[in-house]
Amino acid sequence: MRSTFANIALLGLLPLAGCISIGPKPPPHLLALTAATPLQPGTSLTADDRRAVAVAQLSAIQALGTQRVMVTDGPTQVAYLKDAQWAGPPAALFRSLLAETISARTGRVVPDARQFATQPDTRLSGQLTRFGLDGPGSAAEVVFDAALVRPGSTTLETRRFAARVPVTGITEGPVGIAVNQAANEVAAQVADWVGR
Repeated sequence: MRSTFANIALLGLLPLAGCISIGPKPPPHLLALTAATPLQPGTSLTADDRRAVAVAQLSAIQALGTQRVMVTDGPTQVAYLKDAQWAGPPAALFRSLLAETISARTGRVVPDARQFATQPDTRLSGQLTRFGLDGPGSAAEVVFDAALVRPGSTTLETRRFAARVPVTGITEGPVGIAVNQAANEVAAQVADWVGR
């Protein structure tokens, strides 16, 4: 008898299931990064620990701790682009782009950060401090503060890499394309620095 009442109660709730939404409605498209210099299919890379490069999970400033597209409006104000969202956290997307670009441009193996079988002597880490739209400048901006330890060295090298690309419109499409281009420019700069 109790199960019959429970079933009837559940059936009464079914029409409401289509009306309930948990969280904001997702945008129709998610923005991603694509490598301008991708590894070609069939490419095989081999390297010992001395030639491999470890790219750590990157950090990001707090304003980039979301999948929303950051818009800076002056030195202290931050907003987010309406109806635009990244396919993942910006630091994770940039790390993947960086790993592929380093491999493609230098021929060096960049193992996944979760692979513990190799312990590369070259170790790269860093923080994203800009990854989005500079509103007043109408430009996509990517800024990455990198830290590198080279084989046989106990010295930590640091360098700031940056790129700006003008945007043709303040909507998700043009902004996504421009940020992707700026991110690729920064990734290429970092890869050349690591590979020298």
